[in-house]
Amino acid sequence: MTACADWRPSATSEQLRARAAALARVRTFFAARGVLEVETPLLLHAAVTDVHLHSLSVQLGVGRRMFLQTSPEYAMKRLLAAGSGDIYQVCRVVRGGESGTLHNPEFTLIEWYRLGFALPRLMEEVETLVRELLGARLDAPTRRISYQQAFRAELGVDPLGASLAELAEAARGLAPQGGQLSRDEYLELLMALRVGPRLGAGGLTFVYGYPASQAALARLDPAAPGTAARFELYAAGVELANGFHELADPLEQRRRFDADNAERRRRGLPLIEPDVRLLAALEAGLPDCAGVALGLDRLLLLASGARHLDEVLAFPSARA
Repeated sequence: MTACADWRPSATSEQLRARAAALARVRTFFAARGVLEVETPLLLHAAVTDVHLHSLSVQLGVGRRMFLQTSPEYAMKRLLAAGSGDIYQVCRVVRGGESGTLHNPEFTLIEWYRLGFALPRLMEEVETLVRELLGARLDAPTRRISYQQAFRAELGVDPLGASLAELAEAARGLAPQGGQLSRDEYLELLMALRVGPRLGAGGLTFVYGYPASQAALARLDPAAPGTAARFELYAAGVELANGFHELADPLEQRRRFDADNAERRRRGLPLIEPDVRLLAALEAGLPDCAGVALGLDRLLLLASGARHLDEVLAFPSARA
C-alpha cells in the first residue's frame, strides 16, 4: 500500500464550520433583499478574451472541447437579458496560472447583479455584506478614493497623466529587465505591488475611476472622461472585489473583444473566439445594472487571521 501524507484537509474543522456559517449568512443576506440565487454552467463553449485570465479546457469526446469558467459573468448576463431580475450566485471558478499565498487555481466567488443600481449604491451593499462577514476586524471607517488619488497618495504619480517614462521610473525594481512595458502593464504592476498592498489598513477602501483602458466589461464614465465606471475593494492590502456599471452595448463589447485579441497577439498569447451567446444577449437587451464579484476565500482568510489561502480551503490544488 502506498503511503500518502497529505490526504487530510488543509483547513481545520473550525475553518470549515466558519465557511459553512459564512455561506448561510450570504444566502440570508440576499434572500432578505429579494435577490434570486441562480446556477450557471461550470463548463462553457467559449473562453474569456481577457489577457489576465487563462481559461482551462476539457476535452469531452472527439472534437468537443469546453472551458472551465473563470467567472459566471457571461452566463449571468444572459439570464439578466432574458428577464431574470436581480440575481446572485455562489460558485466555483477555475483560473490557470494562479497559485500562491492569495491564489488557488480553483476558488469560490460570490457574484451578483442589481438592476437600476449605480456604483455608489452597489458599493454600499458590498460594504454591508463584507462588514457582516468580517465583523470586528474592521475598526476603521470605510474610504472611497479614486484610482488617481490612490496613485498620487502612494507614489506621487498621476496614473492618468504621467508619461511612460515616469511610470517606468515609479516601477523601477519591479519591471523585468530588458524591454519596456506598455502603459497599462506598468499601471497594473504598480497597482498590484505598490499601491494595492497599502490600501484598506484596518478597514475597507473602495478604489473607483479606473483608466478607460482597464474598463474590462464596465461602461466608460461620462462624468469623468478617460475613466471607467469600475471599482475594486481592498481590505488589509488584499483585493476582495471587482465591480462594474455593466456595459450593455454589443458593438462596444465586440470592439473590446477584438482589442483583447490584438493585445493577446502582441503578448504572444493564444487568440480566443469571442462568446457569441453573450453578444447575442447584449443585442437582445441587457437591463441597466451594476454587478460585482467578491472572493469568498480571501474574505474567510481575513476573517480568521489566516496567513495562507490553503488554511481556509478543505483541499487546495496541491491536495486535490
